Amino acid sequence: MFDVIVVGAGPVGLFLGALLLQEGLTVRILEQRTGPSTHSRAIGIHPPALAALDAAGVAEAMMTEGVQIGLGIARSTGAEVARLSFANLSSRYPFVLALPQARTEALLEARVRALDPSALVRSFCVTDMHDGGTFVTLSGSLSEASAATHFQARLVVGADGARSVVRRLLGIPTSGRDYPDTYLMGDFPDTGTDGSAAILYLEPAGILESFPLPGGLRRWVAHTDSLQEDATAAELATMISERSGARVDAGANSMLSAFGVRTRLARHMVAGRVALVGDAAHEISPIGGQGMNLGWLDALDLAPIVVAALQGKRTGTRLAAFERKRMRAAHTAARQAHLNMALGRKAPASYLQKRNAVLRRVMGLDAVQNLVARRFTMHSIR
Repeated sequence: MFDVIVVGAGPVGLFLGALLLQEGLTVRILEQRTGPSTHSRAIGIHPPALAALDAAGVAEAMMTEGVQIGLGIARSTGAEVARLSFANLSSRYPFVLALPQARTEALLEARVRALDPSALVRSFCVTDMHDGGTFVTLSGSLSEASAATHFQARLVVGADGARSVVRRLLGIPTSGRDYPDTYLMGDFPDTGTDGSAAILYLEPAGILESFPLPGGLRRWVAHTDSLQEDATAAELATMISERSGARVDAGANSMLSAFGVRTRLARHMVAGRVALVGDAAHEISPIGGQGMNLGWLDALDLAPIVVAALQGKRTGTRLAAFERKRMRAAHTAARQAHLNMALGRKAPASYLQKRNAVLRRVMGLDAVQNLVARRFTMHSIR
């Protein structure tokens, strides 16, 4: 019998596991993947999340490896439209840290294993769950050929992503929408002179985003007319050239991915002795890089409630407040993502010219600069 079982060893599940292990709890993190993912998805770690990661003892290692983005620049047809500095944020971390998700997960996993080498159990697929009132039983198998295996814990947390098995087994419905927006992204050697700045190219064909990565790389994300699942690095390189004038080496591409966008919010985050965090509770558009960070903030808020509950304290009121706060944050993040996508859609050049003129004037105001900086760094979503 364990104190807590966390289902899912992505960045959110590993982070929560580390927080709980630090409190001296017995924890098992169950993951169906046989090994760590090497695919680089999320890269942006926002200041509130970085402060949370510091509580798990991993922020310093991440900052050693990551690129600190302290400046964002919007360009259109070769001219600068606006720039956004994070230097004046009232924060310990006046920047967004760029670090590939694979490295983020590796550092979190190392922290978990340092606290308890046996805490992470891979290749376990949860197939059933029963809340007995005083403890929860999870059933599954360690491989397709093995016999059924059971884990029991006083509390369970589902951190198993947008297609959460835990959420399905709880019967919690979701609401949301599929967006028409699609994107193609890839990592290439950085051949430009923008350094650690993030660049947004606001072009008639759709937005092109460019972010620095460790190792002299740069990530490019292009809005596309449809899902380009079979696109090549050369095709993305052509989009980059047409929208920004930048030349990248298609032959040196190290990651290429096409994706669509949707938002899904769970009706509840807590049911009996089980809670949901991260994408299991709220799947947010990746445009703006909020999803992973939102999950970390869920875990940070949930961890002390879990500790209190296991100490026999009444936590019903705190859990209700947790659910309200985190779902409110998810709704705010979803609205921000909706705005981000709307700004990046293709539009006639005449419309963009007028919109960019307004952006230049508005972004010249200090109050607007501060508000936008706080929104883009998730200081208003905690």
